[in-house]
Amino acid sequence: MSGGRLVAGVDSSTQSTKVLVCDAGTGEVLREGRASHPDGTEVDPAAWWAAYEQATAGGLLEGVEAIAVAGQQHGMVTLDESGAVARKALLWNDTRSSDAAADLVDELGGPQAWADAVGTVPLASITVAKLRWFAEHEPEQADRVRDVVLPHDWLTAQILGDGRPGVGRIVTDRGDASGTGYWSPSEGAYRHDLLRRAFGRDLGVPEVLAPHEVAGTSPGGLVVAPGTGDNMAAALGLGLGPGDVVVSLGTSGTVFGVAEVPTADPTGVVAGFADATGRFLPLVCTLNAARVLTATAAALGTDLEGFERLASAAEPGASGLTLLPYLDGERTPDLPGATGTVGGLTRTNMSPENIARAAVEGMLCGLADGLDALRDNGVPVDRVLLIGGGARSAAVQSVARGVLGVPVAVPTPGEYVALGAARQAAWALAGRQEADEPPQWAVRETGASGDPGHWGREVRERYASLRTRMHGV
Repeated sequence: MSGGRLVAGVDSSTQSTKVLVCDAGTGEVLREGRASHPDGTEVDPAAWWAAYEQATAGGLLEGVEAIAVAGQQHGMVTLDESGAVARKALLWNDTRSSDAAADLVDELGGPQAWADAVGTVPLASITVAKLRWFAEHEPEQADRVRDVVLPHDWLTAQILGDGRPGVGRIVTDRGDASGTGYWSPSEGAYRHDLLRRAFGRDLGVPEVLAPHEVAGTSPGGLVVAPGTGDNMAAALGLGLGPGDVVVSLGTSGTVFGVAEVPTADPTGVVAGFADATGRFLPLVCTLNAARVLTATAAALGTDLEGFERLASAAEPGASGLTLLPYLDGERTPDLPGATGTVGGLTRTNMSPENIARAAVEGMLCGLADGLDALRDNGVPVDRVLLIGGGARSAAVQSVARGVLGVPVAVPTPGEYVALGAARQAAWALAGRQEADEPPQWAVRETGASGDPGHWGREVRERYASLRTRMHGV
């Protein structure tokens, strides 16, 4: 593909919309825009379209030939007979469906049955559990529903229909579809029986397009790619190879790597997703990541810069202080009602410095457990790529190598979800000339500093002991 052609990638995340305009040949970011989303665990999707329009205002998309949307996974967006939104979208971090998830697991015969069927054991975050909750708790509204789609599917349709409900083609990709609990990565097909089990009847679902298949053309002439889920887009933006595992520190914490074969973890810790290239993306997700740092900073009466100074001033291991940072409940381990716990607190170690350090170590310990879970499912872990807002912290970078136990690289800070979406758009644009692989875009990175000594093992042992004592897992 020759240089000079422009593509755009959209990251419609939990908190905001980010849009990057890139050179289709090199991936160089030329322009960007952003707008915030309302807070909460259920949101009117109209807010996402408003944010997209705000983020692309002022001619941001001028000269752009193709676009793709990456969105937060698992969100339940329901549509009525006219294609209009039937209720506010339930987001991935809405935990009211935890009992529904447990019921579904039991009804199908346990975790192994779900792992074999769709590669993922339902938790509160998974779409199939949200559908069960909706059908049971809001039956009158549920009766109005014709289709169920994901956030990125909905926004892609809005772009194709220029914001008019029921006009744009409803499509998805195998990556985001694999996070619903009713699409099988190993079979490459919907499990309509599981959808009926959850909702009580059939629902319309998006057509699953090939990774670089064109979904259509917008009224403004943009070639629209199928889009994908946010984690799949991040993997695409980073150009993950065998042995590379991403640890992403955003609103949630995610640990994922590329695999050539699907995984089926009956413990439910590893979600057996598909990726955005035709391979697979086994993934572990925690609810508590970067917000652990901001919440601890607020509790200590400082800002993130002050938090950095405090955490960096403490010795490794925080003088025996340990934090289980389950401040918003937890997804991995499956403890939606859990709260945070501090262990090992004494009069001598109860200092702001040690509390800040324990917050960093505790957050990373949960993600180190995710690396172990990937290894247990046959995924090689040779090095970690540390990304997300929390990865920009010097204290996090310093602690990561010791706690995670493998070499850590930190890619140049960037919006890798939006970048991955833009790379998919470039692939779709090139696909009209039968491109088999996405364009090769370089990613600059540096190695994380920090002591890889034995203290990290001791920190993880204390963390595991406290977790077992408090929660039995």
